[in-house]
Formats: sequence, structure tokens, C-alpha cells
Amino acid sequence: MIAFGRAALGVSKMDRTLAGIAAVACAALVAIAPIAASASETTGATPNDTARLLAGLPPTPGSDLQRFVRTASFQNHAREFSQAWERLESKQLAKIRTWVAEQMPPAKPTLFYFFSGPDFLYANAFYPNATTYVMSGLEPVGAIPRVSDVNITGLGQLRGSLNTVMNTSFFRTIEMRERFGSGAFTGTLPILYIFLARSGKTVEETTLVSLNDAGVEAPAGSPGARASINGAKIVFSGDDGVRRTLFYFQTDVSNSGASVNQLLAFAKGLGQGDALIKSASYLLHSDNFSKVREFLLTKTQTLLQDDSGIPVRQFSAGDWKLEARGRYTGPINLFAGHYQARLADLHRVQKPGQLPFGVGYRIRAAESSLLLATHKAH
Repeated sequence: MIAFGRAALGVSKMDRTLAGIAAVACAALVAIAPIAASASETTGATPNDTARLLAGLPPTPGSDLQRFVRTASFQNHAREFSQAWERLESKQLAKIRTWVAEQMPPAKPTLFYFFSGPDFLYANAFYPNATTYVMSGLEPVGAIPRVSDVNITGLGQLRGSLNTVMNTSFFRTIEMRERFGSGAFTGTLPILYIFLARSGKTVEETTLVSLNDAGVEAPAGSPGARASINGAKIVFSGDDGVRRTLFYFQTDVSNSGASVNQLLAFAKGLGQGDALIKSASYLLHSDNFSKVREFLLTKTQTLLQDDSGIPVRQFSAGDWKLEARGRYTGPINLFAGHYQARLADLHRVQKPGQLPFGVGYRIRAAESSLLLATHKAH
């Protein structure tokens, strides 16, 4: 859903092109400092109450955040966001859940979703039963969100930063840079909180983390923690009461990325998993991302992707079963050079039906396609 910005692309010409195109994944947000504590800051709120308030949902009774429910800022935010969410639920999410139940094989406990940015929304829709989500992007984590008398008025700006993803299934580079790089709530954590709360999850604990040289999780800022890979660990649960963990790491996963080896070492330590790739700017078509590509081809049981993921030519016929879904109409004009004749042939032979939802850069259902790749040996 969300692709890397120019640091991952490593091509300034491409970055200038992306800047003029609306249909491109989320780019790097500016790094931000934690919100300074003040006398008006609400410090006794639980992470779940904060997530609910940011998502336009009332906090639990007795929460320190209850006083904000009466503000015009929250009431307007709750009304407008709820209306937008209902449209998204009926147009996309409910249809995806039905499709997953009918089309997807049993999932592994771990989902690898590189190039994701803060897109827990679609990670959860396509892989609702995962117990560990590993996500990454160039977007900074930011501070653990807190709500205060000062920043409560920023809910409208936060809601505005989500307009595109809720209407197209991906973030826009320039829109995110302009709307989400400054203001009362910044970084990826507020978005992750919103998607968790609106997906019916209870946020139990949030910790800022990093990885050491061996790819082992470490508290952010602790001795041995790499400055080039900041992250967050969110423990949450759903209606089933199962405790799940979401890891989000801010890092460059190109071959030259300062901490790509540590991220992949961390991911390997979790064992075999599934993978999701969506709106990834066709980066995995490039040899500059061969490390991540090789990891996905060797450490995943199933890989669900749109055509911006790993090109069909990279899948060994002896190792993988490839199943076309939807209609392959080729890349949008920006990425026209990444047309895949083999993928088109796969669709012609298998003749899959139309997807009931839009996904990736081709946001219309009639033009959208997915590839379900299943490793035969796993």
C-alpha cells in the first residue's frame, strides 16, 4: 500500500516524478520530537483510550480523556471520521474479509509487510489472524501520542492526512509530507493507533524500540541500539482476547540501507511467515532491493501482492504455485516500464474473475489484480 520515498529509491529523477503524481505511496515524513509535557497534558490516559480518542471513538468510562469528548473538535472529528469509516467498511474492508475467507489459505502466525508505512488497516484486513506483524517504511515513528488541551484541536488535521488512504487504499507522497509532517500529531504512531482502534483492537502497551547489530530487539536509545533503525512495538488484542504484536521499523530496506541486514536478521528470527506487498513503487523489480526480495522468496509460505511486488519472472516454477486474481490491466502511466508479459499470460490462462474491491494503484475493482504465490515446500 505504501511505498518508500526518495531515500529508498535512490533516484532523484524518480523522486521528482513522484512529487507530481497523486497515485504514489507514502514518502518520508519529517522527523519529529516528542510533544513537550505541560500542565494541560493528560498523562494518566491508557494507550487504548488515546487510540480511541484519535480514532473518533469515546474512551472508556472514567478515563482522564473523557473531558475531551465534550469538545467541538472531538465531536466534529468523531462525526466525520465515522461517516468516512462506514464508507470504507462497506466499499473495501467487508469485501476484503469475505474474499480472504473464501480465497486465502490458512495463515502463518507472522506477517511480513515491508514497504508498508503505517498501513495496519490492510495488513489486518488481508491477514486478520496473524499474531505478529512486521512492518517497515521510511516514515518516522514519532512520539507515543498524548492528548492535551493544546493539541486536541489538531484532530481535524490528523483526519485530513488519512483522506487519501481511506479512498484509494494507499497514501500519497506529497499529501503526507505536507499534512502529516507537522502539526499536533505527527509520525506513524497516531495513524497506527487509529487503524487499531477502528479495527476493533485494544491497544495494551506501546514501547519505542530499535535493533542491535545482531538484529535483536532493544529499547530505543539503549547501548547497542542502532540509530539507523527506530521502531515501535505495540501489543494489542482483539475480540478473541489473543495478544498480538505489531512492530513498525523506520529504515531504508534497499541493499545499501544502513540497517537492512539487521531488519532481515530480526525477521528471520521469527521463522516462516506470510508476506503482503502493495503499492510498492515496483522497487522489488530493481536489483537494489535484492536482499529483501531474496528474503521474501525464501522465508514466506504465501505472498499476496499486486503487480508492484516481486516480478513473476523471479518465482521459480518448481518452488511456487502462482494464482492470478482479478484483472491485470498493466501499471499506471508512471510505471509503464514495469509491464509484465508473463503476468498477463498468467491471467489469460487462468481467467480469474474480477476482484470485488480495488487494490494498489489501480483503485477500480474492474482494473485491480492480485497474485497469490504459495511456496510448495512450506
